Amino acid sequence: MTEPPFSGNEGGHPYTPPPPQPGYVPPGPQYAPPPGTYPSPGAYAPQGGGYPGAYMDPMAPYGRHPVTGEPYSEKSKVVSGLLQLLGLFGLVGIGRIYLGYTTLGVIQLVVGLLTCGLGAIIWGIIDAVLILTDRVRDPEGRPLRDGT
Repeated sequence: MTEPPFSGNEGGHPYTPPPPQPGYVPPGPQYAPPPGTYPSPGAYAPQGGGYPGAYMDPMAPYGRHPVTGEPYSEKSKVVSGLLQLLGLFGLVGIGRIYLGYTTLGVIQLVVGLLTCGLGAIIWGIIDAVLILTDRVRDPEGRPLRDGT
């Protein structure tokens, strides 16, 4: 009968680690790369805002949605929602015009004026709720950013 190959654990023998792989650097003090090899740490700091040392994604200057990772729109959902609430004063559609949906905004404005404000109030409140609850995106399909 033949015995199984030795694994390093039979008979109380200590484990023998495998030989190091080519290119492996054991843990220990790390040294900086030669100058000019990598950009300086401040090279990616945001221009005109953000926290110091923050990386600015050029494809998403207003940040990314935390769940989907989509870049945020330059348009604010707070501003557009508040503008849409102007429908309470008969000026529904201003929030949609701000977002870039000019045709829909003008239609809302005309319907609001023709219905003597009642349609504007109802449509404005519903549309403001849709905007403020992330149900509306900008014309390019990006989610609206929070804040102003």
